This record gives sequence, C-alpha cells and structure tokens, in this order.
Amino acid sequence: MSPRVLLVNDDGPPGPQSPYIYGLYRHLTTNLRWDVKVVVPSSQKSWIGKAFHIQEITRGRYYYPKEPDGMGEVSSASRPLSEGEVAEWVLLDGTPATCTNIALHNLYPGTIDLVISGLNLGRNSSAALAMSSGTIGAAMSSALSQIRSVAISYGTVLHTIPNELFGPANILSGQIIQYLWNNWGKDVGGIRNGEIDMYNVNVPMIMELLNPEGIDVHWTHMWRNSYGRLFKAILTPGATSTTRDPGGDVEGDVSRDEPATLVFKFSPDFQPLITPSLGSLPVGSDGWAIAKGYASITPLRACFAHVDHDPAAIGPESLRVLKL
Repeated sequence: MSPRVLLVNDDGPPGPQSPYIYGLYRHLTTNLRWDVKVVVPSSQKSWIGKAFHIQEITRGRYYYPKEPDGMGEVSSASRPLSEGEVAEWVLLDGTPATCTNIALHNLYPGTIDLVISGLNLGRNSSAALAMSSGTIGAAMSSALSQIRSVAISYGTVLHTIPNELFGPANILSGQIIQYLWNNWGKDVGGIRNGEIDMYNVNVPMIMELLNPEGIDVHWTHMWRNSYGRLFKAILTPGATSTTRDPGGDVEGDVSRDEPATLVFKFSPDFQPLITPSLGSLPVGSDGWAIAKGYASITPLRACFAHVDHDPAAIGPESLRVLKL
C-alpha cells in the first residue's frame, strides 16, 4: 500500500535556493501516484538543525505552485485552485522541525505514514554537516514523533548543475524511497516498534546519472568529521566602540572612533567538508560514497548516540559504578 506522505524541507518554497522540491513533488504525485502534503518554511532555513520556535508565534500562509517550476502565489486564506495551479501547500514562518511537528500534530494528525525531508540543495553527508542540517532536523522531528522519515539531499559536485540531471535524480530518489518504505529495517534500539528511526540519503548530482545504468547506491555509515571556524568578524560602516577611560577627566563611557569588533557573519570554509582527500575518508562512509560518485543510504537513530561501555566503569550493568 502506498504511504501517505508529508514533504518538508529547509530550503523553503520553490526558487533559486530551493530548486528541487517541486520536481520531487511532481514525481511522487504524478508518477508514483502517492498522496503528498507539503509544509515547508516560508524562507531559507539551512544550518538550523532540529531547532524549534518556542518564543515566537508561528504563522502560516497557503502557497499555490504552478508549472513548470513550482513558482506560485501566496494567500493568507485557503482558496480553490486557479488555472495552472497544481496543489495547495502550506508555508510556516518556522524552522524545518517546527514545520514537521505542526504538520503531524496540528494540520494532518493521524494521517501521515512517511515524512520525506528534502530535497536539500547540497549534501548532508558526514557528522559535521548532518548535525547542523535543517533537512535532517526535520526528519528527526518526525522520527521523535514515531513516524518513519527519510532525509534526502542532492550533493553539489558540478559548478553548474544541468537541468537534465533533475529528472534522473528524482527517479532514483523515488526508487530509494519506495525500497525503504517496503523494506524498512529493524533496530532493537529503535523508538518505534524496533524499527530503524530514520534514513539519511545523499545523491551526487553528476553526469553519470544520465547513463542507462545510473549510479550505484551504497549502504553507508556516517563519516565522523569536524569543522573549525564558521564565522568571520566584519566591519560595519560607521560602527564605533564605546570604551571606559578610567584615567580621563570625564567619568563613564567614552565613544572612540574604533572599529566594532563584536560583529560576525556566517562564513565557513567548506573545502575540508566538501572536498576532502579520498584517502582520508573511511571506506563505507557516506563521505566516501559521494566522493566516489555513489548515492548513499545511512540508517540513523534519532538521538545523540552514546558510547556503550566506558573502560573505567565497573560493577553490574544496571549500576555501572565508577570508582574514582
């Protein structure tokens, strides 16, 4: 039986920063004939992880995508479809994980079997990227609500991605999703009936997708890597710092014409994350797979995994007493 699907992402509605979601939606609904609801952030929300909005009021609007690229109109109220519109989506002024939770528990309670999070513009392979990913965060939000979920990302390998790769990538993604849905794995530590909590899928956008045989798909584990500086200090025009001059005649703070130093912009160096040397990548990891031109499927638990045994711990398993 076909699943009832919720499609979410972290890149927002169709546009230059979100070029893939509409094509996947059309493939799922037209070619696979699945019932798909779409709830996405109203704007780009990458690198936000599994954060929720808890202080802000989350407001939504309706979105009506049109052929050929999914660009459409926004409405504050639900309305019938106009000519050329293919569906009614929901945009929320919230994070990807917020979109998932509101959709599952407020908009469509009890009617979703599978959450697909993506398609992300850029890979989400390796721990450093996965731990920061709004795409994976949205899928994890579903897993923690005990709904099956798959996060899918399209890795940017070519400087300019030809449009003709979109179709084959969507077909491959659909095949992977169908396989996972029909052959969902077991995990005795899973939080949902002993099943695997979620899957993370990465598809490299490479010309080999056009080959009749396509590209290989590998089961992988996650490459455990790290990152360094993610932000850089910037100078803002006209900014000055305020300092205290204890030796002057004037008491209190004195404004001096100095560059403001506590101003920063997100500006990571992606090279070590995106183009590591092949020899540095563990064989069988998701980072290794995308470097080799393979699609990857990584089963994940919706948790910060713990180390099972500390060699300093002694005593019965139930106590794990630490002797200092």
